[in-house]
Amino acid sequence: MILANPEPYTIAVRALCEFTAKVGDLDLRFTPAPTAKEGIAGHARVAASRGTGYQAELKLEGLYRGLRVRGRADGYDATRHRLEEIKTYKGRLDAMPNNHQALHWAQVKVYGALLCAAENLADIELALVYFDIGSQQETVLCERHDARSLRTFFELQCERFLAWAEQEVAHRATRDAALLELAFVHAEFRAGQRPLAQAAYNAARSGRCLLAQAPTGIGKTVGTLFPLLKACPGQRIDKIFYLSAKTSGRALALDALDLIGRSRGAPKLRSLELMARDKACVHPDKACHGDSCPLARGFYDRLPQARATALATTQSGLIEVQKVAAEHEVCPYYLAQELVRWSDVIVGDYNYFFDVTALLYGLTQAQQWRVALLIDEAHNLVERGRSMYTAELSPLSLRAAKRSDVAQLKKPLARLHRAWNELSKDQQSPYEAQAKLPEKWFNALQNANAAITAFYSENPTHIDADLQRFYFDSLHFARMAELFDAHSLFDVSLNQTPGGKSKPQAMLCIRNVVPAPFLAPRFAAAHCAVLFSATLQPQRYYRTLLGLPETTAWLDVEGPFEPDQLKVSIARNLSTRYQDRKASLQPLVDLMAKQYQALPGNYLAFFSSYDYLQDAVQALAQRHAQIPMWTQERGMSESAQQAFLARFTRDGQGIAFAVLGGAFSEGIDLPGTRLVGAFIATLGLPQVNPVNEQIKQRLQDLFGAGYDYTYIYPGLQKVVQAAGRVIRTATDVGVVHLMDDRYARRELQALLPSWWHID
Repeated sequence: MILANPEPYTIAVRALCEFTAKVGDLDLRFTPAPTAKEGIAGHARVAASRGTGYQAELKLEGLYRGLRVRGRADGYDATRHRLEEIKTYKGRLDAMPNNHQALHWAQVKVYGALLCAAENLADIELALVYFDIGSQQETVLCERHDARSLRTFFELQCERFLAWAEQEVAHRATRDAALLELAFVHAEFRAGQRPLAQAAYNAARSGRCLLAQAPTGIGKTVGTLFPLLKACPGQRIDKIFYLSAKTSGRALALDALDLIGRSRGAPKLRSLELMARDKACVHPDKACHGDSCPLARGFYDRLPQARATALATTQSGLIEVQKVAAEHEVCPYYLAQELVRWSDVIVGDYNYFFDVTALLYGLTQAQQWRVALLIDEAHNLVERGRSMYTAELSPLSLRAAKRSDVAQLKKPLARLHRAWNELSKDQQSPYEAQAKLPEKWFNALQNANAAITAFYSENPTHIDADLQRFYFDSLHFARMAELFDAHSLFDVSLNQTPGGKSKPQAMLCIRNVVPAPFLAPRFAAAHCAVLFSATLQPQRYYRTLLGLPETTAWLDVEGPFEPDQLKVSIARNLSTRYQDRKASLQPLVDLMAKQYQALPGNYLAFFSSYDYLQDAVQALAQRHAQIPMWTQERGMSESAQQAFLARFTRDGQGIAFAVLGGAFSEGIDLPGTRLVGAFIATLGLPQVNPVNEQIKQRLQDLFGAGYDYTYIYPGLQKVVQAAGRVIRTATDVGVVHLMDDRYARRELQALLPSWWHID
């Protein structure tokens, strides 16, 4: 069974069995599952009950015809010659799909074969230990197998995988050889692009993180993808994860990969875009199991052929998931998740690596991949990181859940409702941050969660959207409560009911302020990470809030533009402070009209709020009615946004009004005369309110710079992003008016791009 091979293909036991032994339907009917913390605790409890001599987390490894199979068996009792595979669960064991249990048996049989070979055993007892998280009881299923039969089983699984493994080894060798010879896709680097590429390559070589501040328009996407691809062979990088907060960023990455794939001598890359479930789903009216959705029925039976087709028919390296899924009648969303294992570059949203239950992070850990991260527009990761580790619970959600007709849930939900009312009965102000979580209320929440868990364990097909929505929210809240620390706030907001006839409702929130403790392990799991944006200043702000390691390198790419390409002016006699906004309108619109008359063309005017924006629109219409205008509306659809941008034609003229920090202040490209200038009638500072004041105090306690971290840095970041819409190429020229006297302060100008020449 064990044959020598100088460079074997390595696969984990679980991955091998999932590839060879998983059959039948895709079945995602809701069944409560243990959290990672509960699973670890369950494994530890089983191991602790076994007594001395029990070996937990037993490393096992074997070779078969150049295939290395390795993993960690959960436990081995040498005195009884019993090897155990421990699985934690919630609910009814008999509700577990048969193909899940078959997969578990396959895993323990492979471990058994490896152990028999390592210890020269004639036979062994194999046990599946199912540990019920709720009752803390075990169900043990045992089988005795001789070494010969286990060896036969192991070799059968390996044979099923070997053809695929040989294909993967060949793909990797071809890929790496081509990457070594890969030339830059353009005739030459743009100004600033070469130092960015060199720094990214060095980050990969040294296995460290890089914060790279690079101006808009130098080609950051290609300038970071190319060097990391070049680093893959030498650094034995398995995969590159290109992560972005916005669809536009992911589109740029796919365009760059397509360009690389079509270049001369291009490597045989497999590039994959991960789409959100609601966008990928073909049958949104059906549940994800074989009894409901035809694409889930027999999914694992049709998966091998779909997988092979997807990887054999890529278009310039870009895997056409939807097309292949339709051909083979499988779910495109879950086909894409399977293809992650066999792709070289994966493009997706931040949440796929940084969220609580992130797919790419989980696979990286399980498969022990060596990955490189590219974090596009990394300034967005602070707020996105906070949102991932924030949890809210609404009393309206609880009220909807209480309408459930499930008798066994009436008392625990009523008990939670009473505790909820007591929580806020003495609160005097509309908003209040509390030092710790309320113990009585939290106990009631956990009891309610346990009751709903027990119910769904017995009734996995029960349909009640309101109950399930509340349950998911409360589980996330409970998970964040277990991790509650100085990085977060617990606050209660009282929302008056319509009409004000009943008592205010208490909205509860565990509000993450510093995502660093959650994000730091994600960066540590990667071989290297390159975080790039036009606005990453000051670097200490991003280092501390994102949890970047001390060894993180810093690069501030010199702007490729000449100062005379962008004329930046400060309205030193104009205040856009809240109390001065009414008085600011006349001089503000007169300044806009003067600039427009001097240089007719397309302009973007940014304001701090929709109300201020509408007041300015009315003032401009009254005083300068000849100037064409169009405005951003609240809740604009995607088609409405496209129509808004379509008015920026090469020969167009007019002023478009938008909210700073909204859809049109970053991630849009209007080169040449499509946009000749911008007016920024705000400092971009977040609103001063009780929530932000609490955040400011917490950041002051942690870092000694509460006001800057809460208001100044986020505000100026939005300003620079908005101004960056004006100059997009080496030949663009334009103007930016910073319309507030506070821009004259030196400490604020120090946060603006160094290449700006400010009048």
